[in-house]
Amino acid sequence: MSGSAVSEMRNMEAAADTGAERMEAQVNNRRKRLRYWIILMLNVLALATGSTAGPLLTRFYFLHGGSKKWLSSWLETAGWPLLLLPLYLSYRKKPNRENHVTPNLFLACCGIGILTGADDYLYAYGLSFLPVSTSSVLIASQLGFNAIFALLLVRQKFNPFSINSVVLLTASCVLLAFHSSGDKPAGVTNRQYVLGFILTLAAAGLYGFIIPLIELTYQKTKRQITYTLVMEMQFIMSVTATAFCTVGMLVNGDFQALHREANEFRLGKIDYSMALVWAAVTWQLFFIGVFGVTSMASSLLSGVIIAVTIPMTEVLGVVLFHEKFSAEKGMALLLALWGFASYLYGEYYCDLKLRPPKVPNEQNELEDLGGAARAHESINDV
Repeated sequence: MSGSAVSEMRNMEAAADTGAERMEAQVNNRRKRLRYWIILMLNVLALATGSTAGPLLTRFYFLHGGSKKWLSSWLETAGWPLLLLPLYLSYRKKPNRENHVTPNLFLACCGIGILTGADDYLYAYGLSFLPVSTSSVLIASQLGFNAIFALLLVRQKFNPFSINSVVLLTASCVLLAFHSSGDKPAGVTNRQYVLGFILTLAAAGLYGFIIPLIELTYQKTKRQITYTLVMEMQFIMSVTATAFCTVGMLVNGDFQALHREANEFRLGKIDYSMALVWAAVTWQLFFIGVFGVTSMASSLLSGVIIAVTIPMTEVLGVVLFHEKFSAEKGMALLLALWGFASYLYGEYYCDLKLRPPKVPNEQNELEDLGGAARAHESINDV
């Protein structure tokens, strides 16, 4: 056999090996992409469930005789023991000391936890005086605050559609503020209603700041963003927020009043206990979703998902609690949905502009995933 023939055969074998390696890399990449989307959708589902059921259960508590604001805010993060099982499983699967929380990151998580506890109290206090259908529209304004703070903290870029979204969400809140005379629940004074309106809006603004702050913390950490690290951060923040609200409960004497409040609850002790337990569970699902979506995608996507659950919360509030649904409230809801749609289209439009053209090359296929490449790192140890 001549030397040229041998060389040609070697080249053919090398090409075959390269082709096989490329096909294997493409298959692995598709598996990673599928795993990423499955986990992201699970987090989206947890966030949507918590942001819909959490406010309804909290309003259920106040509507049927509950009156403890600190207890209600405490419940929003008291479900942190639910995180112990996934943390235990992740430690058993891949015990890697390099992917755990550092002392500086621990302090940052504690700071965010205190802010979360304060935000929980503002929200619970406001919801005690407002119909859930009204408070949900006010909470929609967090998307506008989210966009502003994302610009300042993580350099999120604005576009005409996101600006339009902020304007529309602000207009929906102003419309509610000037046409709310017939919306007060029974037994709520004008002063209490206004206070509830202001506190709920303040809660939306503060949480619009907290979510980009979480994303900034992810960016500043020198650790690889893994599932374990995300769960550890959420655990620290939840425990800190719960401790913050526990102090408030102790000062306010809520623990001593629990037995009396359970006896006076209009639907009985069992429904009282179930309302508290399920409120803690659903709110913990909310925070699991927030941290998961923020780590795998962005803080703005978390805000968008919260905003898109507003219609469901509105409808369930009217159906379950027989709340009034005035024309002004309907118009405010339409403005909020218009703002959400504007933001969503803006993100889609920008994604199309930034997306590279498709070519039959493995490297460009990876680039075509956009944000998914970053997200893959966050699930390496799932």
